Amino acid sequence: MKLFSNKVFDSERALYGISNAKISACTFSGPADGESALKECSDIIVDKCQFHLRYPFWHDSNLDISDSEMYETCRAPLWYSEHIHICNSKMHGVKALRECKDVKLENCDIISPEFGWSVNRIDVNNCSAEGEYMFLRSKKLSFKVFYMKGKYSFQYIENARFENCSFDTKDAFWHAKNVYVKNCTVKGEYLAWYCENVTFENCTIIGTQPLCYCKKLKLINCEMHGADFAFEKSEVNATVSTPVISIKNPLKGKITVPSAGEIIMDAPWAKGKIILSD
Repeated sequence: MKLFSNKVFDSERALYGISNAKISACTFSGPADGESALKECSDIIVDKCQFHLRYPFWHDSNLDISDSEMYETCRAPLWYSEHIHICNSKMHGVKALRECKDVKLENCDIISPEFGWSVNRIDVNNCSAEGEYMFLRSKKLSFKVFYMKGKYSFQYIENARFENCSFDTKDAFWHAKNVYVKNCTVKGEYLAWYCENVTFENCTIIGTQPLCYCKKLKLINCEMHGADFAFEKSEVNATVSTPVISIKNPLKGKITVPSAGEIIMDAPWAKGKIILSD
């Protein structure tokens, strides 16, 4: 295995095309301001490195990155790469992790607008994230203990499972398909409009006008706070343990709730059944 240790790289494509190498305690920065340092590489171990320059990991395979930092100036650090493991690292560059597959993130700190677009198979454990438009159009996602603050998250995702997560995010899960959310807190406006086959179990849902225009929506023993005009035109089967402000024109299904400040059924197509359990 080739070893690069305690070096500084700033040239264009500094380590282009290398394979079977370890890069340890290196810095990618300098006056040459070169891009694509590790493009088209394979079987690479990166440890305790700092990345200031753009596009370091494009078209790579078998990447293991640990205890490293991608700074804000490190734009679009990972694109079109596969078989990636990143742990104990900071990912602070915009547009990180796009069009990648087979990704595992552990104990990472993410600050990155437009993070994780069009990723196929990603496993996230004990990470925190901040950014807008996160994980757009990604598929086969598994998240455990994930804390996120942002906007427009998880839109158009498919086949995903979330457990013990906390989200503070506007317009999350729009157009999502085949998603299971368990033991999570989801705070934000207009949750999961136009989603299909999405289940929330033992979740706390906070925010205005949640869960409208949904198909095959299910809530199992969930709390809802600040929920007004909920379930409009949705196909839903829900058991809610807290009172809601209002429910409006559910399309079909059954909603069991202790009480509702207002039940609006003023559309001829609104056939959903509402059961007040108190």
